[in-house]
Amino acid sequence: MPAPTPGCPVPRFSVIVPAYKVQAYLQESLDSVLSQSYPDLELIAVDDASPDSCGSIIDEYAARDPRVTAVHLAHNLGPGPARNAGLSRATGDYLVFLDGDDTLAPGALQAVTDRLKAAGSPDVLVYDHARASWTGEPVPGGLAHRLSAEGPASFRLADRPALLGTPTAVWNKAYRREYVEREGLEFPPGFYEDVPWTFPALLAAESVAVLDRVCVHHRQRRTGSVLTTTSRRHLDVFDQYDRVFGHLAGRPELERWRPAVHRRMAEHFCALYADPRRLPRAARAEFFARASALLRRYRTPGGAGALPPSPGRADRLRHALMRLGLRRTHRLASAVRAAALAAARAGTALRRGLRESALRLHYRIQRLRPLRPELAVFSAYWHGGYACNPAAIEATLRELAPHMRTAWICDPRHTATLPPETTPLKPGSAAYWTALARATYLTTNVNFDRGLVKRPGQVLLQTQHGTPLKRVGLDLQDRPAAAPTTDFEGLLRGADQWDFLLSANRHSTLVWEKAVPASYTTLEYGYPRNDPFHRATQDEVVALRERLGIAPGTTVILYAPTHRDYRRSRPEHLDFERVLRDLGPRFTVLARTHLTYAGTERARDAHPRLLDVSDHPSVEELCLASDALVTDYSSLMFDYASLDRPIVIHADDWEAYEAARGTYFDLRTCPPGAIARTEDELVDIFSTGHWRGSRSAQLRAAFRARFCAYDDGYAAERVVRRVFLGQQAPLPAVVPPEDRRPAPPAPASAPAPARTPLTAGLWP
Repeated sequence: MPAPTPGCPVPRFSVIVPAYKVQAYLQESLDSVLSQSYPDLELIAVDDASPDSCGSIIDEYAARDPRVTAVHLAHNLGPGPARNAGLSRATGDYLVFLDGDDTLAPGALQAVTDRLKAAGSPDVLVYDHARASWTGEPVPGGLAHRLSAEGPASFRLADRPALLGTPTAVWNKAYRREYVEREGLEFPPGFYEDVPWTFPALLAAESVAVLDRVCVHHRQRRTGSVLTTTSRRHLDVFDQYDRVFGHLAGRPELERWRPAVHRRMAEHFCALYADPRRLPRAARAEFFARASALLRRYRTPGGAGALPPSPGRADRLRHALMRLGLRRTHRLASAVRAAALAAARAGTALRRGLRESALRLHYRIQRLRPLRPELAVFSAYWHGGYACNPAAIEATLRELAPHMRTAWICDPRHTATLPPETTPLKPGSAAYWTALARATYLTTNVNFDRGLVKRPGQVLLQTQHGTPLKRVGLDLQDRPAAAPTTDFEGLLRGADQWDFLLSANRHSTLVWEKAVPASYTTLEYGYPRNDPFHRATQDEVVALRERLGIAPGTTVILYAPTHRDYRRSRPEHLDFERVLRDLGPRFTVLARTHLTYAGTERARDAHPRLLDVSDHPSVEELCLASDALVTDYSSLMFDYASLDRPIVIHADDWEAYEAARGTYFDLRTCPPGAIARTEDELVDIFSTGHWRGSRSAQLRAAFRARFCAYDDGYAAERVVRRVFLGQQAPLPAVVPPEDRRPAPPAPASAPAPARTPLTAGLWP
């Protein structure tokens, strides 16, 4: 690799992209690099003598962006030598590799550089990726548990040996260039060229770090890759593992890794042999024999614990049979294993099928019986507890129509949240199907069971559960990684059963009618779940704070971020210890994680003024108990605005969020309050008092006027009278905004002394 030119700044990253027959995807790949929010990079694009337009595309990019270096090879050498050609020209601190049909996720290099800084410039950083099939469906990578940031920021591989089980791909890691030069790492020719690079890179590293963030989108093309084509070149894998063990033999300090690498090699060989797409029929016997020879040659008895978890018994048997060269027995064992798995699946399916058939028959019979005009069934958040708009409507229905009977569909874990007056329904039970068949009124904020057959006379109310900032419904068709389902036809079939769609504001109405077009009637009534914001008294707010254990006179910040489509596990956006230390004893933080991360490790109450309220059943109560909301892109901001209390937006990854999920408007142009782009800015906004200053109030007033026109405390009554009691008029008139009196916060503590702000430029 060349030494940096004296006087020329060294880029942080050298991104190396080999290109061969990827002209349809190359521009998107190069754009994903050059459009990164972290611009300190050089892009080395290598035309591997591609017969299509890859070379001219690379030249066009090099002509218009000085960060691009075009490299043209005289002959097609393959991805390994092509990457070596890029390596020879790299000058950056860190090396990042990207295939010509893959893309860097927006904000990836900023996230990588932040993690490198936090980890003290490790030799290797391993990050997550997302695979997308040619149909657009995301393919889970399943690496979140191995890329957890728990523990030291950097470590030796021996401290987390499970990382050796991550894909041997070169494009899911960043490598310190000085480390690569010192180790003399380079790519060999042939298929599976990543193998003799990845193992030495990880095993010899003095420091390794991880980043639980999707940084690469790896494309699986319809026509497949060279590794999924039928070819004798798959036998190159043996030369690659020969190189790995040759490297280990020359490094006595790495010999202890031989058992772990041997196991990975056995897994790789068995997987290749089992894939019918790869090996020509005439080459299968040769492959098995050569695999057996290598497994025997490099076997190291004992010491097999370097790569937890150990393979299952069936996998160990297949590995042993391949090592012993017992091809027929291996084939028989594989067939027996496949038959056993199929039989187990069939048995489970049979039992499930018999039960489901019985329930379907029960449901069909119940649908023949008369509807019960006094029965209303409710659900929220995919069989969750008593919450959101359905809960507010159910309570108001019992108040205004005491003759009505209500039932709530929820998992048994959540029955304790239900009021005693409503009947719990276990999803999938006979009672559940009876209620769906005979209830006249059905209300949910998500979707009912797809097996629901709406009967004539039944009324289905869809309340939704938030004003949409992020894209929804059909508007996710071009963002498959963010779509909860790719079954858009099924989504519309469900929407065709809606009689009413509840809307909080005109913005929501326009979004839903475009994103989920159907023949429902839209009710612009406001959100019933926000009614308590206009009815609670200050004494009730004080009582809520006492139940939560909040000290009197404390300023309470509710921190409620939304989920990230490009993160697999729950992200930690704030260093709570540091924030609370800098803000001082007047502040308490209520931390509430998004329900998407239910079941993950909760935020620890590591600080006496940090309360994890993720399991609190009512987010509305948390809003009432707080003095301010800090969020990012959560729809909770639209609800909280109706309280007319300060809101601060912590938008540290807007570009990445917008690119991954997509939004309907740029929140930064019309925020409900101050915007912090960093943790320092967030602390400063509260320390200086800007969070509740006049500019914050002006922004909030404009936001309320746009999104809270109907949230006046009477939304639930309007819904009940219109939908359940059939009253077209008169309905409670909407209270003018100037006449509304939202619940007052708890008595405030003494104001903080003002100091010079650091937030210049934060206000739109």
